[in-house]
Amino acid sequence: MESLERIRRKALDAGAAGVGVCDAEPFVATAAAIEARVAAGMNAGMRFTFADPARATDIRASLPWAQRLVVVAWGYLPDAGSPGPAEPGTARIARFATENHYDGLRRVLAGIATALRADGHQAEPISDDNRLVDRAAAVRAGVGWWGKNTMVLAPGAGPWLLLGSVVTDAELPVSEPMGRDCGTCDACLPACPTGALVTPGLLDARRCLAYWLQAPGVIPYELRRAIDDRIYGCDDCLEACPPGGRLLAGSTAARGRTDLLELLGADDATLLDRYGHWYIPRRQPRYLRRNALIALGNTGGPRAAAVAAGFLSNPDWLLRAHAAWAVGEVGDELAAAVLDAAAAGENHREVQTEIVLAREVATAGLR
Repeated sequence: MESLERIRRKALDAGAAGVGVCDAEPFVATAAAIEARVAAGMNAGMRFTFADPARATDIRASLPWAQRLVVVAWGYLPDAGSPGPAEPGTARIARFATENHYDGLRRVLAGIATALRADGHQAEPISDDNRLVDRAAAVRAGVGWWGKNTMVLAPGAGPWLLLGSVVTDAELPVSEPMGRDCGTCDACLPACPTGALVTPGLLDARRCLAYWLQAPGVIPYELRRAIDDRIYGCDDCLEACPPGGRLLAGSTAARGRTDLLELLGADDATLLDRYGHWYIPRRQPRYLRRNALIALGNTGGPRAAAVAAGFLSNPDWLLRAHAAWAVGEVGDELAAAVLDAAAAGENHREVQTEIVLAREVATAGLR
């Protein structure tokens, strides 16, 4: 049989940041933690592993033959680079999403699965999949430890990791969990711009910007300014994490900044081609435009007011609502008149409310 050491060596040679093996027993404590968050409403509308905690924490509910999980960590720095300083009319993208960094992870997982199958075993690669809480598997397999920011941290890579597993019936020797934690460091907690990390290891998704930028519907009014120039994801707690500092310092390539006016002028096919590796609710580009309008209102720029005002007549009420907010935030001398004109022909109640609030901001000169 392909030895565990050879599997590990091949994965590391292919670029993996860490490899470990754990048993496939249910993650009982993780299930209880997820259920507690759901009961407290801290999952907001997020589903994924929250939709069915019992299934997500017991891989045998999906693959009854499972005996082991070969867990792989894939680092996406320094390749993902850094977005650089804010510029009017542009938005930043979280580093994990600058390209489909899961491609490298999935190649490694596929190679491990192929080797195990060649030895006559069943093997199923799983990554970014609601059948498995991959962080719990990574901790049990000794790939890393639970960080206070709720992510898995690994030596040398810190939190800049993607995780995946190969589920197999091969009874490979298991790894020892890592005897390490964050100690007294809590740099990630105050780094969160909205206080979503309410206590060490506990995230309230109702306050999490990364969650709302992937969620359907209206972005809460009280979070919009905190979104700043973000359009997808949020790296603030990762940037504050000391174990990932060396990699972050070396991630100097200018990547992860996009032109908002270009995005807002693109058609659906172009947006899905360019950003299709992101999680976009129901694969509807309206949510990319919604996010872009929020970022445009926060960053401004010479054409921001005109572009945002153009969306006040968009057929999609969701975009009209966020466009009204953006017009009010940019707040040029014509904002009140533009909003008054939009109000005269608006019949959607939620958009009407947004226009009233935006006009108050624009005329008060708060921005």
